[in-house]
Amino acid sequence: MAPEETAEAASLLRNFERRFLAARSLRSFPWQILEEKLRDSSGSELLLNILQKTVKHPLCVNRPPSVKYAQGFLSELIKKHEAVHEEPLDQLYEALAEVLTAKEHPQCYRSYLLVGDTCPPPPQARCLPPHQDSGSRQPHPSGDSVTLSESTAIISHGTTGLVTWNAALYLAEWAIENPLAFAHRTVLELGSGAGLTGLVICKMCCPRAYVFSDCHSRVLEQLRGNILLNGLSLEPGATAAAQHPGHNTRDSESPRLMVAQLDWDIVTAPQLAAFQPDIVIAADVLYCPETILSLVGVLHRLSACQKDQRAPDAYIAFTVRNPETCQLFTTELGPSCTLADRVAS
Repeated sequence: MAPEETAEAASLLRNFERRFLAARSLRSFPWQILEEKLRDSSGSELLLNILQKTVKHPLCVNRPPSVKYAQGFLSELIKKHEAVHEEPLDQLYEALAEVLTAKEHPQCYRSYLLVGDTCPPPPQARCLPPHQDSGSRQPHPSGDSVTLSESTAIISHGTTGLVTWNAALYLAEWAIENPLAFAHRTVLELGSGAGLTGLVICKMCCPRAYVFSDCHSRVLEQLRGNILLNGLSLEPGATAAAQHPGHNTRDSESPRLMVAQLDWDIVTAPQLAAFQPDIVIAADVLYCPETILSLVGVLHRLSACQKDQRAPDAYIAFTVRNPETCQLFTTELGPSCTLADRVAS
């Protein structure tokens, strides 16, 4: 195989690997490229390599995606093979048989591969899977990943906070590409959900302290579990460490992590003042007018209760589902706040 063909095959494998581990939409996979590669090759090596990088990947074996997702992926892989080759590939059918006999659970796992160096971070890095591949850009795996336990249902326990939404992916990628925005600073995340953005920032951007927050008890329970699942440890109290942001007895590269129950409608200024964040972030929390009003209220209260009278920088990532909702957010922020960028799917 020519060097350029080897590089193309390796790129295709990486693409399948990161998309499958993160349980991205099956429509997003480069199926057409795969079919073209299969037509140009009489062997089954490529398909077997894809199998090892996806269903048989160690991360997947230990923390599998939903049974329905794995079944759909293998069915599509078999379909592409059968469209090109007459002889069946036993390993594909054996893998599908294993999935078909597996029991579906209400919780599944997604794993996100990280690329780029950890502290000190590089000027260019990305969190995988990307929404758009640059083609010319070659990622450098850090060897690290973020694995999340999530609900298999979009709405579960009366909340949508038990799954990862697209804006969290975008904000995580942006954070890795802009690590100095978070390095050695205290970060407060509003509406942390499953925890992807925060875990990526903690692993790749070297914050001094990070406060995950949400209001739903089941979300907070899952969030704590995901933090521990990724080898990180929590402060014993939600706000105890935040009251002394300059004190850190741990390794300087290990941020202090807290999980706080934060209801935007009832949280008081003194409670917010305990956090003293340098940075405030949120992802995919602009989905109805009531939520927007509550969010803006919290942002204004945070700005007013900083000890140094300096408002924290805020990064809010969201998908524009309704332009009117977006307009309401910018209007409620007021003329003193600038909406620099919008993150949309």
